[in-house]
Amino acid sequence: MDKIIEKQEGPKSGFSLRNRPSPLTDPWEPIYSRKETDREDLGLWLREEHCNARGFVHGGLISALADNCMGHSCKAALGSEGGLVTVNLSVDFLGVARPGSWMEIVSEVVKTGRNLCFVQCKVTADGVICARASATFKVL
Repeated sequence: MDKIIEKQEGPKSGFSLRNRPSPLTDPWEPIYSRKETDREDLGLWLREEHCNARGFVHGGLISALADNCMGHSCKAALGSEGGLVTVNLSVDFLGVARPGSWMEIVSEVVKTGRNLCFVQCKVTADGVICARASATFKVL
């Protein structure tokens, strides 16, 4: 456990503490973000609290954070103050992530329109892909 705590001193380079409180994600903090002009990426040090009974990170956490990351990326790409709601979310789990790893979610907005935004992301743990996701958001 000491090794895990030792690695979790702060964010990876380019990331800073995220300032978007949410009742859903509050128990998973600290979560870090990296803001680019056209997207917002997320990162966090994985802990035992993020895991299922088998000892690897729960798919629900990966799904929720991928959805969150892709929604904020659509908002950045649209450059608007309006809101978005998830219309469709698809997640493929390609591997496992374990406590002590740095999980990073990097999105790419595929297409924006007046009513819909299409986006995809890659989820890695210590640089190894563990999931990919795609989503469609309704522009409000």
